[in-house]
Order: sequence, then structure tokens, then C-alpha cells
Amino acid sequence: MTDEQNWQAPGTQPPAPGAPQPAAGTPPPPPQAPYGYGQQPGYYYGQQPGWTPPPKPGLIPLRPLSFGTLIGAPFQALRRNPKITVGAALLIQTIPSIVVSLLLVGGAVLLVSRIATADSSDQAAITAGAIGGSIVLGLLAAVVSAISSALLQGVVVGEVARGTVGEKLSFRSLWHLVKGRIGALIGWTFLLALGWTLAVVLVVLVAVALFALGGGPGIGGGIAVVIFGGLGLAALAIWLNTKLVMVPSALVLERLSLRRAVVRSWNLSSGYFWKTFGIIALIAVIVYAVVQIISIPFSILGGLLGGIFAPTSVSTGDPSAFSQLIVSQLGVNILASIVGAIVGAVMSVVQTATVALLYIDLRMRKEGLDLELVRFVEARQSGRTDVRDPYLPPVQPSPPSV
Repeated sequence: MTDEQNWQAPGTQPPAPGAPQPAAGTPPPPPQAPYGYGQQPGYYYGQQPGWTPPPKPGLIPLRPLSFGTLIGAPFQALRRNPKITVGAALLIQTIPSIVVSLLLVGGAVLLVSRIATADSSDQAAITAGAIGGSIVLGLLAAVVSAISSALLQGVVVGEVARGTVGEKLSFRSLWHLVKGRIGALIGWTFLLALGWTLAVVLVVLVAVALFALGGGPGIGGGIAVVIFGGLGLAALAIWLNTKLVMVPSALVLERLSLRRAVVRSWNLSSGYFWKTFGIIALIAVIVYAVVQIISIPFSILGGLLGGIFAPTSVSTGDPSAFSQLIVSQLGVNILASIVGAIVGAVMSVVQTATVALLYIDLRMRKEGLDLELVRFVEARQSGRTDVRDPYLPPVQPSPPSV
């Protein structure tokens, strides 16, 4: 038998000894496809492998997320379940912000009017009272903002997590899911704010002490503390806030204690600092641009109204003219506060959703959370109701008893 007759097609098996030989001119049998990883029968080498894309039951595909997905998915979260995202923003953050804004504007108008109409002998005491009232109103606004921000974070994190596996919960169900973590979220918000407040106060006190010494060294040292202290605080804020940005997600989804949530966020962001910071910074720039585009027209309108209704209020010093200026801008300020509160709350949803998606992405990359999510979705589709929450930390096996 010649070499040409001994030739076999790739993938075919040679005939067994003693088996009848095919007749001359008979075409060889089709080759058997040696399947590679991810191939299915019917695909031969040289053809496109039978790749199956990862499932996407809800908001995102269940795989480590690309840059485009991380940028676009937070805005998709608004459209996917607007009753929860926009509704929670309006209910939890917008209404308290509007009430506080009205109190601030009304208080400011009252205090300024009293100073403008007071006798010269009473102006010092009234001015001191106005300063104290302004501080109280400012603290009230900060407390209300911190509490509403913590509540909104919990709701949005829960919505993004359940939306990832294709669930659409009602507000009552979502609130039942996260209400046990509200205290931890509020505590973390106040703890973070207190820490940064103390850091800023420390720098200011050092600068004031140096300025009080007087002379060239004191003034120069105070200026140096203000410049380098401010730059140092800014760099420290960027670093620490990026490392700790996932604490709310860990508190809500893994139901960890505050200390363990801090450690969790720190470990998840290790090795992905610049990616985390870049995504958050880019979303912040987009949000800032949107808010400014909407709020700038109101600022321009307020200035125009003041010039139209009270053009000489500042130059004449007439208290009645000054009151006209305040009244003319009050309506614009109230409207601007309402619109700004609505837009700001909606944009807060986008920023919180971004952080929640970064948390899920890093757990996919580091811990294989995508596989757990796929198993959860498949088990739920098969009708099982005893499926463990995939976001909870893995159960550590108990040590064997001796």
C-alpha cells in the first residue's frame, strides 16, 4: 500500500487490522471534530468557537464589568426602577432638603432684615444673635443632610444589588431589606464627618496660633500651615475616601459590623485604587456639570430680578429698598432650592449606584461573586426558595471538635 493510500483525514481513525478496505474511489468519511474548551459539536477547528455570553438577568451582565458598563449602568439604574430610585430620592432626600432650605432662606431673610432695620445702638447685639442663629441653622442643615444621605445610600445599594439579579422590589420590601442597617449607615456618616471636621479644625487652630504670634516667622508659618495643611488634607481625603468608599455597601449587603466593613472596603480597593478613584471622579464631574447646567439659569434670573425691582437698593442704603431686593430674590431662591434639591437627590442616586457597582465588580474580580450570582439566578429560576443570599460573606466552617 502506498503512502497516499495510507493517508488519513485529520480526526479520522485508521481501520482496524483485518477490517475490509474501502473500495477504490470511495470518499473518506467526514473528520471527527476534536472539541476544544468551550466548543460544541458541529464546530471544527478553524470555525468560530461556540462562546456563550454571560447571562444578564437584570441591570448588568454577570461578569467583571468593563469601563463603559461602570459608567452607563448607574444611569440605567434610574430608568430601570424609577419608582424606587427617583421616588426614594424625592422622599428621603429632596423633601428634607427643601424644608431645610426654606428654613435657611427664611431665617437669613429675617436676620438680615432685623440688622438692616435696627437702631445703631442695638445692631451689635442683633448681629451677634444673627451669627449664632446662622450657626444653628447650618448645623441643622448638616444633620438633616447626613441622615437623609445615609438613608438614601441604603436604599440605592439594596436596589442595585437586587437589580443585578433581575429582581424589582417594592419600596416596602426594599426598606424591609435595609432597615436593619440604617443605624450603622447613619453612624458611619457622622463618624466620617466628625473625623474630617476635627482634622480641618486642627489645621485652622495651628494656623491661627501662628498668626497670633505676629512678626515674620509667625505670619509665614501660618501661611505655610494653611497652604500645605490644606493640600495635605485634600490628598488625604482623596486617598482615605477612595479606600473607604465601599463601607456602606459592605454594611448593607454583607451586614457586617462597622469595624469589619471598614476593613472590607480597604481590602477590596487594594490593587484597584486608581480605577476606583477614576470612576468615582468621572461620575462626580458628570453630576456636577448636570447640576450646574440646571442651577445657573436660576442664579442669573435672581440677579436680573434684583436689578429690575430694586436697582438702587445697595447704593442708597434705604432699608425699604433693601427689603424689596430681598423679597424679589426670595421667590427665585426658593424655586432654585427646590429644583436644586430634586436634581441633587437624583444625582446622588447615580453616585451611590456607581459605588455599589464598583463594590460588586471588585467582588467579582477578587472572589468570583459572578459565579455565585449565576448560581443564585439559576436556582431561583428552577423554583427553589431556600437559596442563600449571594452577597452575604461565605460561611466559615466550624473547627472540628477535639
